[in-house]
Amino acid sequence: MAQKPSIPKGTRDFSPAVMLKRNYIMGVIKKAFQTFGYLPIETPSMENLSTLMGKYGEEGDRLIFKILNSGDYLKKVDANVDFDSKKMTSKISEKALRYDLTVPFARYVVQNQNEIAFPFKRYQVQPVWRADRPQKGRFREFFQCDADVVGSPSLLYEVELIQLYDTVFTELKLPTIIKLNNRKLLSGIAEVIGEGDKLIDITVAIDKLDKIGLEKVKEEMQTKGVSDAAIEKLDPILNMKGDAKQKLVTMREVLADSVIGLEGVEEIQTVIDKVDVLGLDTAELDFDLTLARGLNYYTGSIFEVEAKGVQMGSIGGGGRYDDLTGIFGLKDMPGIGISFGLDRIYLVVEELNLFPSLEADFTQVLFVNFGESEADYCLKALRDLRKAGINSELYPDAAKMKKQMNYANKKGIPYVVLVGEDEMNSGLLTVKNMNDGTQSNVSVVDLIKQLNA
Repeated sequence: MAQKPSIPKGTRDFSPAVMLKRNYIMGVIKKAFQTFGYLPIETPSMENLSTLMGKYGEEGDRLIFKILNSGDYLKKVDANVDFDSKKMTSKISEKALRYDLTVPFARYVVQNQNEIAFPFKRYQVQPVWRADRPQKGRFREFFQCDADVVGSPSLLYEVELIQLYDTVFTELKLPTIIKLNNRKLLSGIAEVIGEGDKLIDITVAIDKLDKIGLEKVKEEMQTKGVSDAAIEKLDPILNMKGDAKQKLVTMREVLADSVIGLEGVEEIQTVIDKVDVLGLDTAELDFDLTLARGLNYYTGSIFEVEAKGVQMGSIGGGGRYDDLTGIFGLKDMPGIGISFGLDRIYLVVEELNLFPSLEADFTQVLFVNFGESEADYCLKALRDLRKAGINSELYPDAAKMKKQMNYANKKGIPYVVLVGEDEMNSGLLTVKNMNDGTQSNVSVVDLIKQLNA
């Protein structure tokens, strides 16, 4: 019995029509990256498990896809001692699929530090994998499009990356809100409520406020050992109203006794002021205290981007990670980066019907095959069309006319060229418009002019 074909949940096949749209989005993003001075690199799909573990927090570690060791992967396991899953994992798996592009980038920087000119600005467009529960906009295999710069603590890079987001989403005609926060401010909050050692637990919970609501966030903090008194002190902060400037005034008052908290407030203020002076084309910049992003490596600014008018969650995010390379032995190497969520951006652009016409990327001309001599003649004409940048092809076999025309219809090819003895003698091609059924006789040169008009 033949096996029923299938793919793992959370993964997808992409048709040519879908790939052209994905390539369009990636093209817009890559062009913006290069305009801002970022250069491409690539890293392996696999990393050593030790490279990835412990970099994303407890929740992130659970979502890393581990790869079983090749050969007898159980040979290092003692069944009497290593039955605990954590102990066993280290014995049966030494590699993992990358969870994101940022940690591999940090590893790349450390390994290549002697060849890199700092500040180093790179972009990377590659797939990542997460053992997450598949749902709308959330996949187990998906592309990230990252831009990072390491080697400078300057807040000008925060401003630049906000402009980069604005440039991309303006080109895609996608209205967005860029949310900004700072982990120093969050550290200050944990400090003033007397729970400085619970920073990660508090930020992970706060990050879920929009998803699960205030009461569930409080319950989660209680389960992590955050006191009721501390949680009560968070209420006025989490319920803050007003624009960014008003919220920052409130935060200065709340964090008056926290040096690191006030430092975070001033960094946010500086970025907002500089962006206000420069202006954004279409994006809206907002200070959002609940933006926490539960990744352990963020140390300063945090970004998240949402599309207006669509229920999709974030379509981009990032932040400053001033000590990320330190985990690989390279100290004092500040960095900051952002990521574009290609798959979610695709869904949003599709839902809002913002894709431009991509018909020119498909085959525009099909040459019908009437036989060997006619095919040889068509190949010469094809060469000229292709040199002129016109997507064209010759049907491979001298099949029945109906079969070749059905092929053209199924692929949506707008023009079919027929070349028989009369056309070879006259040098004029018979061109059929598949949309309206009309035919005309034109030279190769005129056909090129017509299609490139």
